[in-house]
Amino acid sequence: MTLDAPEVGSRIVVRHETGGVGPSGGPEMTDVIGHVLSVHDDTVTVELRDGRTADIAVATIVTWKRVPDRPVRRRRAVAVDAEELTRITSRGWPAIESAPLGEWELRASGGFTGRANSVAVTGSPGVPFDRALAEVERFYAQRSLPAQAQVIVDSPQERSFADAGWVRKQGYFGGAVVQVADLGPAHQADPDARVAATADDDWLAGYGRVDDAAIARAVMERPAKVAFVSIGAPTVAIGRVVVTGEWAGLSAVEVRPEARRQGLARRIVETSLAWAIERGADKAYLQTMRSNTAALALYAPYGFVDHHDYVYLEPPIR
Repeated sequence: MTLDAPEVGSRIVVRHETGGVGPSGGPEMTDVIGHVLSVHDDTVTVELRDGRTADIAVATIVTWKRVPDRPVRRRRAVAVDAEELTRITSRGWPAIESAPLGEWELRASGGFTGRANSVAVTGSPGVPFDRALAEVERFYAQRSLPAQAQVIVDSPQERSFADAGWVRKQGYFGGAVVQVADLGPAHQADPDARVAATADDDWLAGYGRVDDAAIARAVMERPAKVAFVSIGAPTVAIGRVVVTGEWAGLSAVEVRPEARRQGLARRIVETSLAWAIERGADKAYLQTMRSNTAALALYAPYGFVDHHDYVYLEPPIR
């Protein structure tokens, strides 16, 4: 079975053998549907709707066919489970180093942002809870980083961490609200906006949270479908958008103080959503502080509503 290179980017359904035995005694088969990311002599990589990837051995493929690129939305953004959405958002802001601990994800990126330097707590760690906490602290101590956990507010895991003495991280970046929206076709890219696959120096300067440009780029440029939007020469407004499966993630929308109240942030968001829709996204998420009323007001007209909150927890001082 061969998939030609032009199929990269297409949405397909692939039926392939799993290596097991089916109910009738023949080979067990399963279907995978998604967008083709790459095709090699022996493997096809497909991106699923939640941003995960599946590597399918060409030798196991029984059949494949194209399917419509823009299917009818199967579920609304608000219906997605908070733990699933946490995993989706982590793929949109991927850590340089990632290691599983059961269903938890240990993430480290030289201290650049909490999202890329905390354990994402979803599901079970696969080991007793006290042992899991010890593994978390060991992981970050080995990398000279403070141990912290990103935990969904009011979840059983938050209560378990609290029982173990972990406390909420203080300060502006101690947590965030995750908002979601369903996307429609009514978004237009701004003709004066620049859209690039990488973050140049002007873009990074506009972000304002970068101590090490190489580390920042390694995190933000890592996804397969990511764009850095900017307006102005020199740059006065920026934003980042990523597409993982059917989801678009908006982040880093910033406008220089002297250029605010001119509609630039709206133009960045509009361009970002148009770019994401062209690449198959029909839902979007963002993460911002509840105290950031300007950001919440910016996103509200686009249909963004609260999905869940998360906080960062730290181990007790010993």
